[in-house]
Amino acid sequence: MDTAVDVWQHRYVISNNIRLHYVTQGAGDLVVLLHGLPEFWYSWRHQIPALARRFTVVVPDLRGFNDSDKPVNGYELDTLVADLQGVIASLGYTKAHIVGHDWGGAIAWRFAQEFPQMLDRLAVLSLPCPQTPLSLLSGSFDRLRRASALLGLQWENRSTGSRQTKLQANLQANLQTWIAQLFREQSVRQAAFSAEDTQLYQAALSKPGALTALVEHYRQCLSPQVFLDNLWKMAKNPESPTLVLFGADDSTIDQSLWQNVKQSIRVPLTLKSIAHCGHWIQQEAPQTVNRELLAFLMGRSES
Repeated sequence: MDTAVDVWQHRYVISNNIRLHYVTQGAGDLVVLLHGLPEFWYSWRHQIPALARRFTVVVPDLRGFNDSDKPVNGYELDTLVADLQGVIASLGYTKAHIVGHDWGGAIAWRFAQEFPQMLDRLAVLSLPCPQTPLSLLSGSFDRLRRASALLGLQWENRSTGSRQTKLQANLQANLQTWIAQLFREQSVRQAAFSAEDTQLYQAALSKPGALTALVEHYRQCLSPQVFLDNLWKMAKNPESPTLVLFGADDSTIDQSLWQNVKQSIRVPLTLKSIAHCGHWIQQEAPQTVNRELLAFLMGRSES
């Protein structure tokens, strides 16, 4: 990689037998930013230049999104973690700081447990820790199930070919409305999302194979068996210093879950709420998130 990059660059890397697109900027220790659903690298547009002043920042499109490969399968959490491991190794690094938001946060939590030797510091945005008791998670799981209705998913079973085709056609026809509604309903600072932003997300999801991949990502989130299997596998605590940031008005998460994070994580933990902020915190409150991430990654944050 370049020793110094003044503006971000678009590149590709082969990882876990697929080609992943990523954006990179800066020089120094590696920081990998992982987006959530239904986003792509663009959701970190405010963080890339800020973090690049101190670090080499790499922001991949997850498999299935935007300009990364869109295979028909491989959207379960273990494969996505293997994708991340491959990105770090293929770029010539042995360790990285990992920052994940939403579904990217789930990948980050699992990576911290499976590959602690490859992790410097862990930061997770808008997603509770995997050690959360099932009794507390029930409300959030119900929210996930309701979210599936936005896509018209039959989350219990895989759709037939004809239903899948109809679902994707319906999504494509209503994509702009669906994206705008999703960001509007799950945010507090709605001015953070411009018409141009909505158009860019729509364009990314309109690429061949992207909607199929999106459905498969959601199906993996919402399948009860996969959900429980992931909880079982993720009972182990991370070993690295950890930062958790969340919106005080995030309607997608039961706010009582955040107190459990403090009780569950035994490594040095920084847990902070961002006032008047919803689910999309790095886009709603970019300056606050940038300040917290920089302080934490440089070892200066306080809980």
